[in-house]
Amino acid sequence: MKLYPLQFEPILKERIWGGTKLKTLLNKPITSKITGESWEISTVENDVSRVANGSFKGKSLNELVEEFPVAILGTKVYEQFGKQFPLLFKYLDAREDLSIQLHPNDALAKKRHNSFGKTEMWYVMQADEESSLIIGFKERSTPEEFLENLNKKTLLNILNTKKVKKGEVFFLETGTIHAIGAGNVIAEIQQTSDITYRIYDFDRVDANGNSRELHVDLALDAINYDVVQAQKKYNKIENVSNEIVHCNYFTTNFIPLEGSVNVKKNKESFTVYMCVDGNFGIVYEGQSYSYQKGNTVLIPAEMNDYQIFGKASLLEIYIS
Repeated sequence: MKLYPLQFEPILKERIWGGTKLKTLLNKPITSKITGESWEISTVENDVSRVANGSFKGKSLNELVEEFPVAILGTKVYEQFGKQFPLLFKYLDAREDLSIQLHPNDALAKKRHNSFGKTEMWYVMQADEESSLIIGFKERSTPEEFLENLNKKTLLNILNTKKVKKGEVFFLETGTIHAIGAGNVIAEIQQTSDITYRIYDFDRVDANGNSRELHVDLALDAINYDVVQAQKKYNKIENVSNEIVHCNYFTTNFIPLEGSVNVKKNKESFTVYMCVDGNFGIVYEGQSYSYQKGNTVLIPAEMNDYQIFGKASLLEIYIS
């Protein structure tokens, strides 16, 4: 069977802080007023994506990788990860503030949870006026200072809060305390992991009056107490892959697409496009495929020569 650009059924997640923008802005088929996340490509246990288009429709991503490991993942990715798809792609809608949280590094995650760590990046797709993010500490901190402020409910006094706007990008290394503030819609790229240490949830309770679990004890030795510089500046040269983030886990480029661009790859890695604005298409071996804002598409590594066209803002992600 010939491979082709793969789209997947969104895995929609209700969250206490979610809203309706995933439908109104990104056309996701949500059915509740508290949908916080659309998992676009995932192999997290019990949340494995299924193909939405073409001859492989209905098959899981794990089944496809099992059948075509090198053709989908690429020579280098397969060598590094075997038959594991190593990244997770999401869109998030924060109607309310998310909890303040962090993620453990690879070593801690492996030891405690038999999981990857969770290095991630955020691209702000839409931000209401006054919307903000929490990222790290204002000044270098310590476990003692952190606990003191947590217990006094003054944690926000020592954390770094930043107002944000559309198009800004933040790279969050493991251990960085962070929270998405109300009014943001975010495209998120991360390692395949669902390990989160929640440290403060604004004393919220759910419809049944229950608080969400906190993980302060686990978090203490996972936190990076240094000041971090998370925001990434990047170029926006038309029809060029402008690098935003390059790390051990993924490379993300920004492509302001205007017209058409021929793309040639080396078969070492799959490529994913997240359409964060506009509409675009892909032409591969005479076949044309169309996408709109909010669509995410996986290009198997075997597809190393194709054309992208349209008027769109794209995030291009691969492993290098």
